[in-house]
Amino acid sequence: MGATRIRTGGCACGQLTFEARGEPKRVGLCHCMTCRKISGAPFNAYVIYPRDEVTVSGEFRGWSATPESERCFCVVCGSQVFDRDSDTEIEIKLGAFDEPDLFTPTYEAWARRREHWLCTPDLESFPENRGS
Repeated sequence: MGATRIRTGGCACGQLTFEARGEPKRVGLCHCMTCRKISGAPFNAYVIYPRDEVTVSGEFRGWSATPESERCFCVVCGSQVFDRDSDTEIEIKLGAFDEPDLFTPTYEAWARRREHWLCTPDLESFPENRGS
């Protein structure tokens, strides 16, 4: 049996870090207005892990965009690192991992808000939230 893969990452200043063990549940893009505004970009790319497979170290703060989610950021540099969307999952920003090119999104949420120039031909597309 092989060793569990551990992937690391964190914020821009290095104060807030994480270790993610194993493989993610899913990888996606989100075009909702909250993701657009917090990132300053036309979409957000994220990796979903079971919460018990991720260890977070360092100080962070969070705020709630909806009653079921908390957007978490570094208290020093303000980097958006992860979201806690439920008691069972954690959504880690794809750009927060230490290595590039680890994951490929398989779906996009809130596609009705996607910029017209953005082409996402191989992704399963949801007009709003995944599962809506």
